[in-house]
Amino acid sequence: MSENNSCSSAPHMLEVPKTLQIPEAPLLQVEGLNAWYGAAHILHGVGLQVGRGEVVALMGRNGAGKSTTLKSIAALVPRREGKILFRGEAIDQKASHQIAQRGLGYVPEDRRIFTELTVLENLEVGRQKPRHWPDGSAVPHWTPEKLFSLFPNLGEMPDRLGGRMSGGEQQMLSVARTLMGQPYLVLLDEPSEGVAPLIVEQMARTILELKAQGIGILLSEQNLPFAEVVADRAYVLEKGQIVYEAPMAQLAGDTAARQQYLGV
Repeated sequence: MSENNSCSSAPHMLEVPKTLQIPEAPLLQVEGLNAWYGAAHILHGVGLQVGRGEVVALMGRNGAGKSTTLKSIAALVPRREGKILFRGEAIDQKASHQIAQRGLGYVPEDRRIFTELTVLENLEVGRQKPRHWPDGSAVPHWTPEKLFSLFPNLGEMPDRLGGRMSGGEQQMLSVARTLMGQPYLVLLDEPSEGVAPLIVEQMARTILELKAQGIGILLSEQNLPFAEVVADRAYVLEKGQIVYEAPMAQLAGDTAARQQYLGV
């Protein structure tokens, strides 16, 4: 048999294009999420997802279920049902501390800092070990020094007790403490609520900085201009159900949807 015939009888091998890439799975994927407070059924089949380096705004009027959605993901409601995947792992049966240990951070609306501890002591409470992405690259590693660079106000008061800080300063400390957990993704509940405009601007810069470093953020928010600045996509909740999903710019430009679901 000739060499040419030998070659022609070999199995044909398909070449995989070098540009072919497998899409990265979402950091957070929620399907069919239901939640209750006692007999009150608050969430009805909520579904959403957040990717790496993506900011997703969860919007809606007061009482729509935004905070309950974040608390349900973090296992902070009395009863929940549904499928919750974080970095491909099912966490819907995990306790809140187990979820935090896996790198999912939560910043509550009411801040919940330790008022009798100093700024530095509050940060140490949240400290966890450095983490890495599946490709081996490092997740941003937060230290008090780096956080003081991100939040200069905190850097000026490392020894101040939490109870002697303004509401805006406490909000910054709550975010900084969560970042000490070295999260892949942060659940951020109403960061612009009840704080001064300068603090709102600082929060927006912080969110954009985290996004630039690849951290995912699920943001509960009513302030549409704030969400426009920071968010890539938006889900709108009404009576515990997702009623609208779109890129943030589309929601901002959809007058009918804004008036119907947000009253703005």
